[in-house]
Amino acid sequence: MKPSIDRRPGPPQANQTRLQLALSAGLASVLVSGTLVALKLWALAETGALSIAASLTDSAMDLMMSIGAAVAILYAARPADEDHAFGHTSAEDLTALAQATFILASAVVIGWAAILRLLAPTAPVLAAEGRGMVVMVISIVLTLGLVWWQGRVARVTGSKVVAADRLHYLGDLLPSLGALVALWASSRFGIGSIDAVVALGAAGVMVLGAIRIGKSAWDALMDRAADPALQDGIAAIARDWPGVRGFHDLKTRTAGSRVFVNLHIELDGDQPLREAHDIGAGLRRAIIAAYPQTDVIIHKDVFGR
Repeated sequence: MKPSIDRRPGPPQANQTRLQLALSAGLASVLVSGTLVALKLWALAETGALSIAASLTDSAMDLMMSIGAAVAILYAARPADEDHAFGHTSAEDLTALAQATFILASAVVIGWAAILRLLAPTAPVLAAEGRGMVVMVISIVLTLGLVWWQGRVARVTGSKVVAADRLHYLGDLLPSLGALVALWASSRFGIGSIDAVVALGAAGVMVLGAIRIGKSAWDALMDRAADPALQDGIAAIARDWPGVRGFHDLKTRTAGSRVFVNLHIELDGDQPLREAHDIGAGLRRAIIAAYPQTDVIIHKDVFGR
């Protein structure tokens, strides 16, 4: 019996549902970030607070990234073609890497501005702190709602772009809270220097987030193997599957929200081809049911050879 390959696409309805969820998260991100940019622009003009400028810069970058993420989700959802036999999901990793680069650059600019303000001979004077505080409270509430929805979508779809976007907004919460504290301290005690300290801390949070996102995207682009827990789970399913005498060469790689799996199973060489096919097809369906983000190729080999 010659080795054969079973590689049929996963359930189209499930794939369509994951795409719709990912797009809903992308569009929600664009709407929220656009709203936050407009509000923070007004608050910056009213208060002159560097902490709000830091939060505004982060939101402006988020808006750019969210638009790019929505485009990447659409592009990554395109089916495989002659030039892209394994699909287009690596677009998610490229987008995430670009996001990390932009966030890192903006963090450096904000951090440098905060240091200059701390070293200035006179402390900055903020204005209209009350209006700025209202804007930051609205920002925090909107961000919390978006992060909650993105978390649900990321868990269901496994989308790396949605997870990266969620990390951006989760990181925004600390700068927003810091800006709120800085405005309150300026209004209550006249301490304007706290604003620069908060901005410097926000820049540090942005750097850490950019490194985390960038590393994950880089690993995927370099075809790093999937999470060991996922590999162990697939091995356990194959090991106990009826009719499978053994397996070898379990290989995985990640690309965006997809995990590509190659697996050789060993079967009785004397059984009919239809039975061998049914064993492989059933195993493939079981793996996809347990791990919907996988794209599985199963090779059938003769046991003992």
